[in-house]
Amino acid sequence: MTPVPLNRAGLAIAFVLAGVFAISINDMLVKQLSGGYPLHEIVLARSAIGIAFSLIIVQFEGGLGILKTRRPALHLLRGLLVVVANMTFFLALAAIPLADATALFFAAPLFITLLSIPILGEKVGPVRMTAVMVGFAGVVIMQRPWADAGQLEASRLVLLLPVVAALTYALNQLMTRKLGVDTKASALSIYIQGTFIVVSLLFFAIAGDGRFVTDASSPSMQFLLRAWVWPTRTDTWVLLGMGANAAVIGYCLSQAYRMADAATVAPFEYIGLPLAVFWGWIIFSDLPVWEVWVGIALILASGVFVFLRERQKARGITRGPLQRR
Repeated sequence: MTPVPLNRAGLAIAFVLAGVFAISINDMLVKQLSGGYPLHEIVLARSAIGIAFSLIIVQFEGGLGILKTRRPALHLLRGLLVVVANMTFFLALAAIPLADATALFFAAPLFITLLSIPILGEKVGPVRMTAVMVGFAGVVIMQRPWADAGQLEASRLVLLLPVVAALTYALNQLMTRKLGVDTKASALSIYIQGTFIVVSLLFFAIAGDGRFVTDASSPSMQFLLRAWVWPTRTDTWVLLGMGANAAVIGYCLSQAYRMADAATVAPFEYIGLPLAVFWGWIIFSDLPVWEVWVGIALILASGVFVFLRERQKARGITRGPLQRR
């Protein structure tokens, strides 16, 4: 008998809100550390600590036996998608303000709504599709295609990194919905943390001595390829906290997307936008330029509209069939 996907929208929303708050803390800390440590060192430390916390959660969800899977290739693909999403986003953080990177990354819920059609077979009507297109218009405005290269904080390639992160993150969460039918959230988190550890160790073996970076390298390339540094006592505690936080992120987001439809859960990730603006202002004294504010407004408006449309559709189902506009 084929397992039936869970449908507990209220609990899924609570999990995604907790996960997004934890992500905002993580992103702020990564940006703080990006000037002194290589990305793969931060990721390895965070994931090694995170997997230890996740193993504790595994014991409460059924023990080590729940880590067995009949679809290892799909779990590996999902893990690699998360690695790409995190790496590309973190590389952007080293070069552009936190709010800017986060706002561009919030193309992810738009991608999730769009890709849920072919991947999950979910139905998205023309009204919601129009809202998604409005959100993507906000992404284009934040890219400032009319500006000269000298007017931008970083190269256009760096500005595209959060969009690449958004696409791979969206694919990951849609796979979570499929794999979460018969896999516990803690196991999903373990697979991701394990993939991070393997990829980080490969980076260390190839570039851990800093041989591929120079003073002339861009901030993003320096963050990716600089030599490993033994952390200070204060930063050691920060890395420990990031590891525990990583376990919270992996568990909460895996639970959210296995408990409800992707198009229902995704709009609640927009709470990350005001959180990013808040941390950017408080910690880094950065506030978005007007183009980013416009983009944020369009993305938030499209996300809220899609959510309200989902609620309207749900009410219609309880009363009788409604014609899809």
